[in-house]
Amino acid sequence: MPFSVNGILCTLALLLLWRAEELTEACSCAPVHPQQAFCNADVVIRAKVVGESEVDSGNDVYGNPIKRIQYEVKQIKMFKGPNQDIEAVFTAPVSAVCGVTLDTTGKKEYLISGKADGDGRMHVTLCDYIMPWDSLSTTQKKSLSQRYQMGCECKIVRCPSLPCEISAPEECLWTDLMIEKLVHGGRQANHYACVKRADGSCSWYRGVAPPKKEFLDAEDP
Repeated sequence: MPFSVNGILCTLALLLLWRAEELTEACSCAPVHPQQAFCNADVVIRAKVVGESEVDSGNDVYGNPIKRIQYEVKQIKMFKGPNQDIEAVFTAPVSAVCGVTLDTTGKKEYLISGKADGDGRMHVTLCDYIMPWDSLSTTQKKSLSQRYQMGCECKIVRCPSLPCEISAPEECLWTDLMIEKLVHGGRQANHYACVKRADGSCSWYRGVAPPKKEFLDAEDP
């Protein structure tokens, strides 16, 4: 009998460990360059979060209510999205299912990117690009207004290991993770945008000002 009880306890322990591992690994996001995050998003805003509440968002297949966190936001500027201001942002209640935790005191400004549903409501996850506004570089802030949009036809390819290279002229090679071991704050993420040129190729461009005609008209050798 003790053997049977021990066996049951071991099985339960293994199940709990498996479940904990499943929850831990439930939210897994591939690193993306800020420009790629901008291009992938439906909505990109600068905003303060001024409130938080838990709301029902329909029912699951078993009839249980689905809980969501609703953040009330005060939009400062919209860089991409619908014509009306965003007044609320929705996310999952826990980080295990990619829920986002934001400062609700209204003292911190964020850059928030996310998806819009059919009703125009904005939804965010840990995989979206959400950063404190003050942590962005000057180039990143300026690029949100024009330059990132100019490069949305380009593809930023992450370098997984050295050596690495692009496979098409419309690609830009992102090496921050490999060379600097940084997802955020690397040289290319902070100071560069991948911009399409006149010949259809894409290339990294650095600078706060929009690309000059000479850069856009240049051809790769």
